Amino acid sequence: MAAPRRITHVFRSDRYAAIALASAAALGLILANTVAGPGLIALTGEYFGPATIGLDLSLGHWVTDGLLAVFFFIVAVELRFELTRGELNSWQKAAAPTVAALGGVIVPAALYLAIAGNTASGGWPIPTATDIAFALGLIALVGRGLPPRIRVFLLALAVLDDLVAILIIAVVFAQGLDLGALIGAATAIIAVCIVSASRGPKAVRYPVIILLSLMTWYLVFVSGVHATIAGVALGFFMSPKVSARAAHALLPVNNAVILPLFAFVAALVVIPDVSVTPLSPVFWGIGLALPVGKFVGIMIAGSLIALTARKGTGVRGWDLAAVAAVSGIGFTVSLLMNELALANNEALRDQGVLAVLCGSAVSIVVGGALLAWRARASRARQKSR
Repeated sequence: MAAPRRITHVFRSDRYAAIALASAAALGLILANTVAGPGLIALTGEYFGPATIGLDLSLGHWVTDGLLAVFFFIVAVELRFELTRGELNSWQKAAAPTVAALGGVIVPAALYLAIAGNTASGGWPIPTATDIAFALGLIALVGRGLPPRIRVFLLALAVLDDLVAILIIAVVFAQGLDLGALIGAATAIIAVCIVSASRGPKAVRYPVIILLSLMTWYLVFVSGVHATIAGVALGFFMSPKVSARAAHALLPVNNAVILPLFAFVAALVVIPDVSVTPLSPVFWGIGLALPVGKFVGIMIAGSLIALTARKGTGVRGWDLAAVAAVSGIGFTVSLLMNELALANNEALRDQGVLAVLCGSAVSIVVGGALLAWRARASRARQKSR
């Protein structure tokens, strides 16, 4: 029994999750650009599932729309704890990452439009997203010793960023929303809330909660809204005791299987063979808006809210700069936005892919360096006490 427990303990580690995520992403990107690439990419495009109920999905969509909802559920459970009993348990504390997240959406979009102009004005959503899995993975990898409030601030900011991105996808790119399915999803979530808070026998309650949760995911999916929002909703509205137990049980599976698989599939991107000379304003708009626009927007908004907040609220100074730099890791969500926004222009879409990869890479290097520096400073302060 000792060995399985040790393995489970390792799988619960944020550091293990970060290493697995980074390794899987690197492997996916490398393989995509070898002779094995076309076959692997074709495999992720293979469809399977019950077509009669609209679930005949590609392998890639089963990962990004299905399995990733589990990750968002776990993140939402953690964020709700922080909002109710943790680092963000007052409106003043919660306002800081909220305002910072808005700055991190508005400024990159404005910078993109200023650079790209009329070349592809519809691409403004591409640099607005933060890849929460990679951002949290980086902070776990190099941020040992950082004050918990920094991770929580990044967690809240990234979740809000992703929710905005999901709303943009739903409003700007959706082919049509099914209002009936959305109402059904809301009803299922209310049922989950009621059943999870009841005191009936677990042998009855838990299967019903699982069934209702799957129904919520399905109804959100068929409604036209990105299905991962079902995980967020369930994490927020399921009773705290039940959701905490579920998140604890799912964490090893999330870290050992779901996140690496997601990273591998998301990183199966062929780096376009694009000449440097004719790079369009779209490339520069995305490539600068992710690392620079995100940084400037979050720094301005975060610093402004810090001026009006009481001491000890939010994140300031170089700590805020580290969070702002890491938030420029758009990667998977930005690649999805790029695919949707530039679908009608293959040349611009290829340049958009390259820009997302370059912009995210800059954010990883700069953000990682700042996080490592702040972590060393924090450990030094703790030792001197």
